Amino acid sequence: MSPFPETSDAARLPAVVERIRDDFHSFVLAPDFSCLGARAALRHDAYRFGAYGGMGSPAATAALARDLADFGRGAGDADFATFVAAFVDPAPGGEVEFEARLWEQLRRLHDADPAPGGDPSVSDDPEDAHFSFSFAGTAFFVVGLHPDSSRLARRFGWPTLVFNPHAQFERLRADGRYGRLRQAIREREVALQGSLNPNLGDFGEASEARQYSGRATDDSWRCPFHRRDD
Repeated sequence: MSPFPETSDAARLPAVVERIRDDFHSFVLAPDFSCLGARAALRHDAYRFGAYGGMGSPAATAALARDLADFGRGAGDADFATFVAAFVDPAPGGEVEFEARLWEQLRRLHDADPAPGGDPSVSDDPEDAHFSFSFAGTAFFVVGLHPDSSRLARRFGWPTLVFNPHAQFERLRADGRYGRLRQAIREREVALQGSLNPNLGDFGEASEARQYSGRATDDSWRCPFHRRDD
């Protein structure tokens, strides 16, 4: 039994949810898929899957906020733990619209955060090189997937947000595994796409915010999300 079971929302729409979940498994476990961390999460049942309505809608936000907080409390010291939030409504059209919807969803989550102080191990300023999105006291690296992504490793048939706890990357760095894993992933990404994402960077070098949507951005890009002042 997975330590991160499916959310209760999945039970309300069994047919479409089963299809999305199966599609996600096939997507991640494809031989040429580049993210080895995601593959490890699926193979070791160290993930949780939730399905919601429209990205950014009040109902989806309320359900996702509950489930993500619960996941953050239970992730603990698991390697490659991840929370997969898929949205059953039609995907936004194009990369720019998806990026806007992604940040709107994160803003609404932030507004619903039961622990708005954030994770003290990271910055809450999206312009800071040490920024990660925090919810319920846990920092996450967020990966957006959608059908119109220019990056093949992000081109999934349903709009989806994957929340990876920041702490697990720090554990990988501490025990010397991060560098090898990063190199293997980048080699697979080049084999799949022919290039690396131009926004790619390591934590502490540049804000990870520009990586979340997968869209290539230039130096003029500014994150539309800002932490609220309490």
